[in-house]
Order: sequence, then C-alpha cells, then structure tokens
Amino acid sequence: MNIINIKRFGLASGLTGALLYLGCVILMVTVGHDGTVKFFNSLLHGLDTSSFIRMQVPWWEGLIGIVETFIVSWLVGASIAVFYNISAKK
Repeated sequence: MNIINIKRFGLASGLTGALLYLGCVILMVTVGHDGTVKFFNSLLHGLDTSSFIRMQVPWWEGLIGIVETFIVSWLVGASIAVFYNISAKK
C-alpha cells in the first residue's frame, strides 16, 4: 500500500479548515445575523444557534480564529496520515 506524506496531508487539511473558516466569515458578512442563524440551524439539524451567534467580531479575533483553525486542522490531518501509515504497514 501507499503511504501518505504527513506534512502535505496536514497542510491540505489545514488549508481546507482555513477555507471553511473564511467561507463562514463571508456568509456572516453577506447574509447578516438572521441568514447566518438560518444557515447554521439547518446545518446543525435544527439546533437553535440564535443565542450564541455573535456578529460583532473584531478583525484581530477573526485572524486568531483562522490561525487556530489552521493549526487544529493541520494536527487532525497529520494524525490521520500517521494512523493511516501505521495501519498500511500491517
């Protein structure tokens, strides 16, 4: 079996997570609070998100969020690659 390059898969996962974060930012900016609540309520099987969706997010907090999302997504992707490579050797 083939192995997965851990760093490259981690990078791909991190960039995908960051892209999803940016998509969320774009959604919030374009559709406003009500549209954002409707979107996430339908995405989360009817969970009422209106009480915790906050629209007044400072730019620096958004920047920290995208960096954190990239790091967490990179770690998840790298972990998946490690576990895959371990299981492929058996």
